[in-house]
Amino acid sequence: MAVVFIGFLVAGMALPVLPIHVHNDLGFGSFIVGLITGSQFLSSLITRVWAGDFADRSGPKKAVVMGLWGAAAAGVLYWISALAVSKPAVSAAVLIAGRGVLGGAEGLVLTGAVAWGLATAGPANAGRVIAWVGTAMFGALAVGAPLGTALFSIFGFSAIAAATALLPFATVLLVLPMTAVAGRGKSFTSRKTVIAAVWLPGLGSALCSVGYGAILTFSVLLFASHGWTNGWMAVTAFAIALVGSRLFIGHLPDTLGGPVTAFAFALVEVLGLLLLAIAPIPVVGMIGAAFVGLGYSLVFPGFGVAVVRAAPPESRGMAMGLYSACLDFALAGSGPLLGLIGDSAGLQMAFFVAAFIVLLSTPVAAVIMRQSAIR
Repeated sequence: MAVVFIGFLVAGMALPVLPIHVHNDLGFGSFIVGLITGSQFLSSLITRVWAGDFADRSGPKKAVVMGLWGAAAAGVLYWISALAVSKPAVSAAVLIAGRGVLGGAEGLVLTGAVAWGLATAGPANAGRVIAWVGTAMFGALAVGAPLGTALFSIFGFSAIAAATALLPFATVLLVLPMTAVAGRGKSFTSRKTVIAAVWLPGLGSALCSVGYGAILTFSVLLFASHGWTNGWMAVTAFAIALVGSRLFIGHLPDTLGGPVTAFAFALVEVLGLLLLAIAPIPVVGMIGAAFVGLGYSLVFPGFGVAVVRAAPPESRGMAMGLYSACLDFALAGSGPLLGLIGDSAGLQMAFFVAAFIVLLSTPVAAVIMRQSAIR
């Protein structure tokens, strides 16, 4: 959890300041801002499966250490980009490279940490491992945003670059003395077997992640469209509910069963999205966002338990990498889709559609429950 927190803290620090830096310091428009910001997520999506396979073959500790070194290298590229700010095209190109390296590094850190946790705590605690590691990720993004904003406002983008390079480097020194978990070596299960274990829970997770994407991308805009101030409070309510749920009831997927938990909490997420869509006052909107956080908090580990139970033990890292890629895919695709709906029919309709898409995950959970019963 600590390693994941550091790995995603450097990402969280850059997220709120990158658009300002690229627009004001480099002079580029929204397209280049989106290109630079999105390069990290695209790289993470592309490298997820490879990262999981590497963690299986070479051991999760090596994956985590390699990811931390990669994050430090991204900080160096950030620094080079900051030095080249007088040549905006060169600076932007190096920045894209740095974001791409950071995306791949985060894939190694997250997938390696989950694989390490599963190997240490055992499959009986798979839900708790996935939930707690995910909590570290969300907590880091939440803390990183104000920290990065403060550093940028005082010292500029060079401070973000320095922190991105130094924090992962310091974390490597803490990880190196830890006892490693052996990899599987050269023998491995076919990718088809892993895909067969992942695709159905991954589909359920992707459908539920549309609600998460709606909160991140459109909840602040929804509040603004109503003329409500402090739209950030919706995101805060979502995050508090998610983190609190994972800390205090993160064991439910292990005790109740992953698909059962996913089914029940997907309905909670749907309720939250509907409350956001019809909210007449800000407090109702915040309650809706909190319900979305509560629901999504255990949907992802719920379906993740189904992946762990179905995947071959020697390929759980690859399986979790592929499963995490379903989240990346959902976040990449839901933004443009819900944005088009919001532009044409209003933001409330975008949340109604998000609720319907999340509801589609419940029959997926029911199918997995039935398959588990047959086995």
